[in-house]
Amino acid sequence: MNVVDALKARRTIRGYKPDPIPDDILLEILDHARLAPSNCNTQPWHLTVVSGEARDKLEKALVEEIVSGKAPSPGFKPGDADLGGVYKERQYDCAMRYYSTMDIERHERDKRQALMLKNWEFFGAPHVGFISMPGGMGPVNALDVGIYLQTLMLLLVEYGAASCPQGALAFYPDPIKEIASLPEGHEIICGLSFGYEDKGAKINEVTMDRAPLDSMLTLIK
Repeated sequence: MNVVDALKARRTIRGYKPDPIPDDILLEILDHARLAPSNCNTQPWHLTVVSGEARDKLEKALVEEIVSGKAPSPGFKPGDADLGGVYKERQYDCAMRYYSTMDIERHERDKRQALMLKNWEFFGAPHVGFISMPGGMGPVNALDVGIYLQTLMLLLVEYGAASCPQGALAFYPDPIKEIASLPEGHEIICGLSFGYEDKGAKINEVTMDRAPLDSMLTLIK
């Protein structure tokens, strides 16, 4: 598979088979992912992958925090904070496409909340990764982490797997730090649920558009 094919094949997947990725394959993928470039080769990212019984324990702990009404406490400013203009419009369109695919109307608050809760249930994926970096680092370092994340997601596609990057998995860090044992001083940037796609799941039918090239490109000659 070439890079263009992988880019076209990659989609955010929210419905998974229960089958885990075999350990040897997963380690091979992760070993390739560490080749991602970074500023001055600092490699500021850390990935913690949670599977099996630990994954189930973590899901339960996160859902309990949310159901209890606890306020989010992310270590970094969320990506949807202070959105405006076309960026807010794109976020709104994304949500509407998602709910529409699942036949959920805007006024059906309970159904929308139940669908949102699936974020912290990892959408049923057998694996969830938490990508972190030292809490004192900033946007330039986060750019490196984004490069790593994209590298990992494309590799998963090449190996026949799928993934869902989730900023929401940074909102409630306490159970994650307890169960997933993040490095000292690290804060979570995002999570990544991943595994093998359940191709029959309705939730995977949602599609997203991309803005035209001329809306995000300037060529100067």
